[in-house]
Amino acid sequence: MSNEDDAPAKTHGSIRIFVFKSETNPELRAFGGDLAGTMLPSQFRPWHAVGSIAPNSDFPYSLSRKSIETAINDCGYQMWRTPKKSKKSADSD
Repeated sequence: MSNEDDAPAKTHGSIRIFVFKSETNPELRAFGGDLAGTMLPSQFRPWHAVGSIAPNSDFPYSLSRKSIETAINDCGYQMWRTPKKSKKSADSD
């Protein structure tokens, strides 16, 4: 029995991409090709899936789908950091 959420789903050259957040480094995020995040770097575990991006959908922050798909196909993941909140803006929350 196969669970299609656990395997990369290729559709016309695009794949369903999962978004992960590192528990050890709160600003660190990663894109991966499988829901389990099996290829994500172990030094930043545990990883938690926080979303997904459907094939042919736009990426947040104007990131390049082609570049991210290439990184996932070559390395199994693509990482990025979210901007840290400035102390001033964090104090005003």
